[in-house]
Amino acid sequence: MAWIHLLIASIFEVVFALGTNATDGFTKFWPSVVTLVAAAAGVYFLSLALRTLDVSVGYTIWTGVGSVGTVTLGTIIFDEELNAGKVLAFVLIIGGVLGLKLADRKSGTTQPAEPEPAPVSV
Repeated sequence: MAWIHLLIASIFEVVFALGTNATDGFTKFWPSVVTLVAAAAGVYFLSLALRTLDVSVGYTIWTGVGSVGTVTLGTIIFDEELNAGKVLAFVLIIGGVLGLKLADRKSGTTQPAEPEPAPVSV
């Protein structure tokens, strides 16, 4: 479930980044609202993912996926230039994300979910 939370958090990270551009310095009301909600939701879902994942893995993947998504959609939505340097950075980020996920799976360093508290008898 942590990886699903991390994916959701990453989507909100992309919405936050793209929304920030659309706010025009937070002078446009609805884009500003969407941006602030996306930022809060992204951090919330990241915090859920970090209950299980190491922060070094979760945060890095969150920012990496957010970066790749932002560059991709920024190119499509805002007609930003996509050049060889950006493509190379894409490949490196995706490789790093995959490497972190594989290393996390192999090392067994993820923390188990906290057990439910035992009922208290009176």
